[in-house]
Amino acid sequence: MKKVVLVFFAFLFFTLNQAFAYRATDFSSDTKIISAIKLLEQSGEVDVLRNLQRHAMRVKFDDLTMVYNGSKAFAVSTYNNYGTRVILINSKYKNAPVEQIACLIAHESCHTGYSADLEEETIATQKEAACWTRLKVASKTYPDSRLTKRLDKLSAMYLASDSNNNLVQQKIASNGFYRSQLGLN
Repeated sequence: MKKVVLVFFAFLFFTLNQAFAYRATDFSSDTKIISAIKLLEQSGEVDVLRNLQRHAMRVKFDDLTMVYNGSKAFAVSTYNNYGTRVILINSKYKNAPVEQIACLIAHESCHTGYSADLEEETIATQKEAACWTRLKVASKTYPDSRLTKRLDKLSAMYLASDSNNNLVQQKIASNGFYRSQLGLN
């Protein structure tokens, strides 16, 4: 009887373990994006992977010059023509370090509806900053790019914030683009 119970629990463990496993290739076919998703998984960002899986999101690089003030957009979360959620990362950043791509995916995975509000944008931006704070390798030299500067600035605001003074939320609320997008005007 003990053997039967032991075998049953072993079977149950392995079955559940597989059910909660994430395959990076479920979300993208691009090797850089797959590496970023694997990095998120290795660093324990299961909420990001859960969001990607729950909303059947796909992630890819795309030319964003014609979308959402695209020449300046780092990434967007949107729907494709078939109604499937998709995260589009600006193809300008295709050569960015994997850690930075992972941070963009983490941010966009927090957006799950057709439009965001200040609270959702704050959560997404804080997630991006928290990921950069954890994933940035101190001994690595990152490119002097607009993306690196953004991530460093967000990380500094995130670390300097507290429950009474959310610098990330204040920055979003005072930004003209977000004020317009989030209907804060």
